Amino acid sequence: MDQDKRDRAYRAAAHITREQLLRDDPERARVLDEVVESDVVVVAGQYDHVESVLRALEVPHRVVSTADVDRLALRPEQLLIVNCPGVVSAAAITKIRAFVEAGGSLFTTDWALKHVIEPAFPGVLAFDKAPTADDVVRIEVLDAENIYLQGVLEGQDDPQWWLEASSYPISVIDEERVKVLITSRELGEKYGERPVAVWFRWGQGDVFHMISHYYLQRTEERTARHRGKAEGYFAEKGVDLPDAMMADMDDLSVADVESAKPSAAFMSNVIIEKKRRQRQD
Repeated sequence: MDQDKRDRAYRAAAHITREQLLRDDPERARVLDEVVESDVVVVAGQYDHVESVLRALEVPHRVVSTADVDRLALRPEQLLIVNCPGVVSAAAITKIRAFVEAGGSLFTTDWALKHVIEPAFPGVLAFDKAPTADDVVRIEVLDAENIYLQGVLEGQDDPQWWLEASSYPISVIDEERVKVLITSRELGEKYGERPVAVWFRWGQGDVFHMISHYYLQRTEERTARHRGKAEGYFAEKGVDLPDAMMADMDDLSVADVESAKPSAAFMSNVIIEKKRRQRQD
């Protein structure tokens, strides 16, 4: 899928996410609207672009380079997102660990498992299986009531998660500490590990990690429903398709928007909970 088409899919998914929040939980929608640029810091990556999802959600954020991390003045109330590959200095690893221990929240993707998670938080997660092929797998949530998973999968949802060639399967080492949030039976059958998204506490803060890229590049249309027009997905969610977005939907399928929706919903939940805790402190 070309980038323009994928951007439009994410804008559609973000619109649905925002409208569902306004309808179903206005207070959480207000918290998301209170986010300011300094709340979310994104470390740019060569391969992943979580900031594209943030732009679609219209969430203010700051983007920095990997070299900038050494000089960053991180605060515990912030969310730090490290895009794949996450190759940072040893000094940055020390800073990131201290940031989380003090109450900061960290979100990493794919190769950052090896470059950030393993050295910063030893004995929790590991990359110890062969990398994946360029592939697409079905995903499932383990606890739909979990605050981070609300709206991620619901109703008829059957999203396909893209695995970048050479994505790193997630091995859970500390099973008592780690909570698996999103899983994939297909991923486990093919590559030996089921986790797609995991979460764990470290000190006063917490860490999220996901396999592959958060900004997905492609999906698959496996069913007749997947091949339906994107407006059908809006109807499933009970969200009106705005006239201003109508033209953007012409060549998008249910599968395109449906596969972008978990990213939009999951990230909005992570940001809302971080901002909510910030307000309480």
